[in-house]
Amino acid sequence: MSIEKCRAYFRALGREGDILEFDVSSATVELAAQAVGVEPARIAKTLSFQVGEGCVLVVAAGDAKVDNSKFKAQFHTKAKMLTPEQVVEFTGHAVGGVCPFAIEDPRTVTYLDVSLKRFETVYPAAGSSNSAIKLTCEELEAYSHSAGWVDVCKNWA
Repeated sequence: MSIEKCRAYFRALGREGDILEFDVSSATVELAAQAVGVEPARIAKTLSFQVGEGCVLVVAAGDAKVDNSKFKAQFHTKAKMLTPEQVVEFTGHAVGGVCPFAIEDPRTVTYLDVSLKRFETVYPAAGSSNSAIKLTCEELEAYSHSAGWVDVCKNWA
């Protein structure tokens, strides 16, 4: 199970106890915001795209939308979302619980969108459709093994 992989990952970091699990779904930005009790923008959603033979994950603020022209300028290809099956293949997580943690596939590279930087803390999923973890942007950057910050979103500023 994907949340078990995340638990083991965060256990090694001494943070397993910080994973929040809910009795309700947190599979969408709106549901996650309700479950956590924060504004939707503070949900750090993980979007998955096919780039060449690999996968690019973009972790962005809940109110941000991918800007196709910015995406193409950054990654030199059109923004093409993965199918649910491809998401599991590349990330080990199912849609609704996709997160940038415990990713084992070397073809998957994670980036963080600058839309997150306006918050001291954000809430990405933790491997299931009813989980999250509260992290600072610095912690998110470290724990996700981010390849860097990108500016590929719009409608959040």
